[in-house]
Amino acid sequence: MDERRFGVPAALADWVIAAGVAAALLLAGRSGDRPDSDLAPVGYALLAAGGLALAARRRAPVSVLAATGLCAMGYQAVGFDVPVVAFLFAVYAAVRAGHRVVTLAASVVMIAALPLAALASLHDMGEAYARARGALEIAWLVAAGAAGEALRQAERRADEAERTREEAARRRADEERLHIARELHDSLTHQISIVKVQSEVAVHVARRRGEDVPPSLLAIQEAAREATRELRATLQALRDDDTAPPRGLDHIPELVERAGAAGLTATLVVDGRRTDVPAAVGRTAYRIVQESLTNVARHASAATASVHIGYGRDVLAIRVDDDGTATRDTVPEPGMGLLGMRERVTALGGRLRAEPSSGHGFTVQAELPLEHTS
Repeated sequence: MDERRFGVPAALADWVIAAGVAAALLLAGRSGDRPDSDLAPVGYALLAAGGLALAARRRAPVSVLAATGLCAMGYQAVGFDVPVVAFLFAVYAAVRAGHRVVTLAASVVMIAALPLAALASLHDMGEAYARARGALEIAWLVAAGAAGEALRQAERRADEAERTREEAARRRADEERLHIARELHDSLTHQISIVKVQSEVAVHVARRRGEDVPPSLLAIQEAAREATRELRATLQALRDDDTAPPRGLDHIPELVERAGAAGLTATLVVDGRRTDVPAAVGRTAYRIVQESLTNVARHASAATASVHIGYGRDVLAIRVDDDGTATRDTVPEPGMGLLGMRERVTALGGRLRAEPSSGHGFTVQAELPLEHTS
């Protein structure tokens, strides 16, 4: 993830800070006590290296802690009396990353080793100790570590608060899902069951009497059965939060057959070689065909309808045409079914076109990307 600070990428901000610290160390080295020997270039290089090492403090805080500490001891050894600012930044970064024990050990080593490093150029233990104390005050170490720990704790609390919000949102979603399931069960199950039972009784009585069963009655019976199955699957999905689709591409032929049983001449054409189709894509394709054929039967006054499924390399194409009364001059008002189709297709990153054909009739055409995962 590309973290940002004040709109600036974190990596760029790290380099800006590292370059600033390196520049400050170099300026301090030029203005303070420094050796008049051939080792001066080495000291300047160590000052710059210690500051620039901070650019990696977010990715490798322990390594940066060791590098800045060694650079500090190095330029103290060659005679530069410069505070170990880069090491303090590294202490802050390491504690913020959670490496408290390692940071404590490195700080103790630095407090003990700095006087010895300064002794290499001063040759006087008293002066070396005084210079080391000026370069690294214990209070500075405590302040850097405390700042890192405070920010680490603040970030941890923020993460916990975010997890709590997500859990609360999931809990509210679960409660709402169960509420919807209860409402659907109470409002629809009873009525659909009555339609199903009554249609089955009517078909049974007609057959016992030797009478021809009207196709419309058979269509009602099958639609009631399908509605019962769909409602049961929907309620189960709402209760269990199950993403497995109850219907998909394998069930589209059943839709076409039922449309034919209802008096509509419906055909299905499948092109291309079927590969692995994500569950969400198959479910959406089924809903598009189902809603399209339902609209044809209800509103189009059509005699025929054709369903075309095309399997491409990267896309699944669905097209449903009818020969109804729709024309470009009489564009129907989009209903909830069409809006629902568009929402499903958009959620998958696909495209939907639903409009009257060039002559008479209506066309629903969708393209669903196959790289989408369910």
